[in-house]
Amino acid sequence: MTAVAVLPTSAPADVAVPQRLRKRWLAFAAVMTAAVMDLLDSTVMNVAAPAIRGSLGGSYASLQWMAAGYTMALAVLLLVGGRLGDLVGRKRALLIGVAGFTITSFLCGLAVSPEMLIASRVAQGAFAAVMLPQGFGLVRDLFEPDERTKAFGFFGPIMGLAAVLGPIIGGTVLDANLFGTGWRAIFLINLPIGLFTFIVAAKHLPNTEPSARKVALDVPGLLIASTGLVALVYPLVQGHELGWPLWTKLLLVASLPILAGFGLHQSRRSRHGATSLIEPRLLKSRSYLSGVFFAIVFFGALAGTFVLGMFLQVGLGYTPIHASLALAPWAVGALIGSAVSGMTMQKYGRRLLHIGLALMAAGLAGTYAVLAVTGLSVGSGDIAVPTVAGGIGMGMVFVPLFDIILSGVRDDEVGSATGMLGSFEQVGIALGIAVIGTIFMGKVSSADAATRATAALDGTQTALLATIAGIALAFAAGFLMPKRARAAAGH
Repeated sequence: MTAVAVLPTSAPADVAVPQRLRKRWLAFAAVMTAAVMDLLDSTVMNVAAPAIRGSLGGSYASLQWMAAGYTMALAVLLLVGGRLGDLVGRKRALLIGVAGFTITSFLCGLAVSPEMLIASRVAQGAFAAVMLPQGFGLVRDLFEPDERTKAFGFFGPIMGLAAVLGPIIGGTVLDANLFGTGWRAIFLINLPIGLFTFIVAAKHLPNTEPSARKVALDVPGLLIASTGLVALVYPLVQGHELGWPLWTKLLLVASLPILAGFGLHQSRRSRHGATSLIEPRLLKSRSYLSGVFFAIVFFGALAGTFVLGMFLQVGLGYTPIHASLALAPWAVGALIGSAVSGMTMQKYGRRLLHIGLALMAAGLAGTYAVLAVTGLSVGSGDIAVPTVAGGIGMGMVFVPLFDIILSGVRDDEVGSATGMLGSFEQVGIALGIAVIGTIFMGKVSSADAATRATAALDGTQTALLATIAGIALAFAAGFLMPKRARAAAGH
């Protein structure tokens, strides 16, 4: 934990903590803005991918890397992002993350080739991993216990609203072609947002000192984890395009012992009293490991929404804003599902996950059925009902998921378990984009201009079936998880 000065509660507010009390909600807005920037940029490829390829060229696999590269960097470096807050202080770490995220957003907007954009997206993900883990600790620094619950309560609705409006805003910015910048505006818009966040955070967030205990970053562990993930994801993204040469298969197989070696390395460091990226004791908890597996499969299955956005533009010729509005029912449904599960999670616990997954599968199956009947004549109104149902199901899973997975975790392991879970969530997203995205891209890339729309329809239907299969796997894994969410007092 970072050492933070605790001010006496009996001291007069205008004497003891005037800046903290008067400006705490403005400082909180900076923390939230940082989180929203990440959410927007992690989902922006859903609507921007076709426009980017039309401008920069490149293969369909490169589009997958623009999304997967961001999430892979975020996944690996989230393991050390929290440790960095201990090393330099949470406020300083947040400022480093925001500054780096803003600069790399600028580089994304200046990209002149797919390779430059992919590299900039990876750097974006790296700085997001420094920025995001500081948020919850900074909220604890800003607010007294009686207001802390209120502050944390804003996180879900704000992030849910951002999820609803984000793709629509992205599509609007793309269609508006601000100052002739086209797709580049979706990254350049981060410049004023990042500048605001940096200035407000620098001025109003409380200064936090580095941890008094000795904390060291596990650089070898970071390199092993990065190597294992690249060895796993790279062949999945590039294999189809390259014709699956032998080295891609060998690399895929090699990823498993590399990642196993990472686990052994973490155990060895823990036994010798060194700081590890993950808490090895968590790897012995069946309930926690089943939750991690659930998260990887569930978040991987969400790549199906990425495919739908691509189909609407590549297959049906929708504009970015039209595609965003067509998928808005999914996001609205997610907001409804989040509200329902937030009110009922303590009562129903794990059952909410199964209900939500069933609704998701039903929504995706309904979308598949609509596409099977209507084909390329499908309209956005035709898929509104099944996408709302799917979104409600997704929202019902989102809210209780982390609390259910963490319900069997000891209080002194919650921080490590949460960071680890966030990393595996991003791993799931990267793998989903690689696997489900490849199913769609493989169909489209092999078609000529005359048959591309039909190929996109075929690829979308196949990807939807793969997504439903992933949800079914998550449904089965859910029975191994704890039955109840973690009690509020245990947070």
